[in-house]
Amino acid sequence: MSPQPAPTPSRAVELEILTTSAGRRSLSGFFLCGVLLSFLGMILPAWGYHLLSQFKLVGFYFLALGAGQLLAGRTSRHLLSRLSVQSILILSSLIAATGLIILGLYPPPSPIWWRIGGLATIGVAANLLVTTVFHAITPVYRQDAAGTLNLAAMLYGAGSLFCSLLVAATYYVYTPGSILYWIAFIAILLGVYFRRGKFPKTPAVETLPPEERRSLKSVARDFQSPGAVLFGLLLFFQFGNEGALAGWLPLLLVQRLGVSPSTALWILAEYWFFLVIGRGVAQALLPRVSHPRLLLVSLISASVGCMILATTVSVFGAVMAVFFVGSGFAMIYPLVTEKIGNRFHYYHPGFYNGIFSFANAGAILAPFSVGYLTDWLGISAVMLLPLLGTLTVFLLLALISLESRLTSTK
Repeated sequence: MSPQPAPTPSRAVELEILTTSAGRRSLSGFFLCGVLLSFLGMILPAWGYHLLSQFKLVGFYFLALGAGQLLAGRTSRHLLSRLSVQSILILSSLIAATGLIILGLYPPPSPIWWRIGGLATIGVAANLLVTTVFHAITPVYRQDAAGTLNLAAMLYGAGSLFCSLLVAATYYVYTPGSILYWIAFIAILLGVYFRRGKFPKTPAVETLPPEERRSLKSVARDFQSPGAVLFGLLLFFQFGNEGALAGWLPLLLVQRLGVSPSTALWILAEYWFFLVIGRGVAQALLPRVSHPRLLLVSLISASVGCMILATTVSVFGAVMAVFFVGSGFAMIYPLVTEKIGNRFHYYHPGFYNGIFSFANAGAILAPFSVGYLTDWLGISAVMLLPLLGTLTVFLLLALISLESRLTSTK
C-alpha cells in the first residue's frame, strides 16, 4: 500500500506560523526606527550647526520630530483596523524616505519650515512603524518576552550605529543632501524587504487573538497601575538620557574640544556601538550575576562617564567617557525589560506601545530641553540632563523593586 500523504496543517496552525514569521520579519522595523530617530544628531554638523550657537533652533528640530509622532497617534490606530501589517510597514518606509528627501532638498540656508515639515513627516513614519511592529510581534513576544524586547532594542541601536557610521564615513565625501538621500535609500530598502515577506492579508488588528483585542479604555486602565506607571517613567528618563546624549554629542565635542565634525561623528558611533554590544553582554550576564550588583555597576559607570564628558579637555577623555556612558546605559534596559516580562505575563500591543511611546517622548523632549539649557548655561550643560536622568533612573528602579515586593506580599 502506498503511503498516505501527510495531513495538511489546519487553518489556525497555518495562520500561527504565518504570523510568527511575519512578526520576526517585522522586528527589522526597529532597525529602521533607530535610523529615523537618531539621524538628526548626526546630520546637524553637516548642516553647519557646529559653527553656530543656535541651540534653541536645534531643540525645535527635535520637537518637530516628536510632534510628527504625536500627530500620527490617531492615524496609526485608524490604519491598523483597515490595512494589513505589510501595507502599513511599506507605507511607513515610503513616508520616511519622503521626509528624508525633503530634508535633502532643503538644507540650510533654505527656509526652516521645509526642515520642520520634513522632520515631522519622519516622525509620522516612525510612529506608524513602531505601532504596527508592536502588533506584528505578538506571537514572537509570547515565546520569549524579555528576549524579544531586548532584540528590539539591539536592532534599534544597530540602526542608529549603522546610520552614524554612514554619516561619519561620508561626511567629507558627499554633500548633506546626498547623505540624506543615502539614508532615504535605507528606508526604501526596508520597504522592499517588507514587500518581499509573507504577511497575513487581513487588517493588522484582526491578526491578534480575540483575548488580546481589548478596548483602548481597558488598556488605559492597565497603564494606570502603579507598576506600569513606574516602568513608563523609568523608560521615559532612560530614553531621555540616551536621546539627549546622542542628539548633542557631536556639537558638544566640536564646540568644546575643537575636534573635527568627522571625529565627533566617529565618537558618536562608538557610543552606539557600546550601547548595542553592552545590551548583548547584559542579556548574557543576567542569569549569572546579581541584578542589584549589575544595576549598581551600570549606574556608577554611566554617572562617571557623564562627569568625565562634562569636564574633559582631550579626545582621549571623551572616548573613555563615551565608553563608560554607553556601557552603563546598555545594562539598564535589559534589567528593566526582564522585570516587565516577569511582571506583565500577558501581551497587549496597545499597552506596550503606550509605555514605549511615552518612553520615546523622553528621547524627544530631553534633547529639546537641552536646547534651552545650553542656550542658558552654554554647551557644557549638555551633560547635566543625562547625569540627573541617570540618578532619577536609579531612584525609579528602587521604587519598582519596593512596589514589586509590596504587591507580592498582598
